[in-house]
Amino acid sequence: MQSQTDTTSTDDAPLKAYKSDLPGLLGVVDTGIARIESVFLAAGVLLMACNTIANVVGRFVFQSSLFFSEELNRVLIILITFAGISYAARQGRHIRMSAIYDTLPSKPRKLLMIVISLVTAVFMLGLAWYSLQYMLTQAGRGRVLPSLQIPVWIILVWVPVGFFMTGLQYLLTAIKNMIQPDIYLSTNVLEGYDDDEIEI
Repeated sequence: MQSQTDTTSTDDAPLKAYKSDLPGLLGVVDTGIARIESVFLAAGVLLMACNTIANVVGRFVFQSSLFFSEELNRVLIILITFAGISYAARQGRHIRMSAIYDTLPSKPRKLLMIVISLVTAVFMLGLAWYSLQYMLTQAGRGRVLPSLQIPVWIILVWVPVGFFMTGLQYLLTAIKNMIQPDIYLSTNVLEGYDDDEIEI
């Protein structure tokens, strides 16, 4: 049986610069978010790999670990996680409970996708607001990381940014479904499957 919400075909898609097909300012915002995600994820993963390799070399070759390595990796994990939730939303990769959704005809399914996207956007933007308040509370306390000696609030900046970008992504998905005849799981992932794909 073939799944109507399968997105595995995007795994093998050729890599190229993302360009939104949303009209006007919406397309600019969508493309901008995609570029921010790409930079954050690429920089975070590369820095984490370099930091870990340098720490291993220091420990086993020079018998001295980098004193800030663990803290830096914690900072990068936060960055990668919250940039990654926005990226996953763009790729239509978040976990969905689709048993009821899959049984619906096309029009109710499209309406449900719009509702799901809007409700998720509201929750994500709400989490962005609350995480911003938490970050500001931490900034007021003046705490710093023991090794890096940077304020704790700086490493929390990625949390509201990630939630905000994810909220915008779901909002744009809702808009895309409102203005296009097809059903979209995200702004660039069309619901459906390739003819040669089968679910086992």
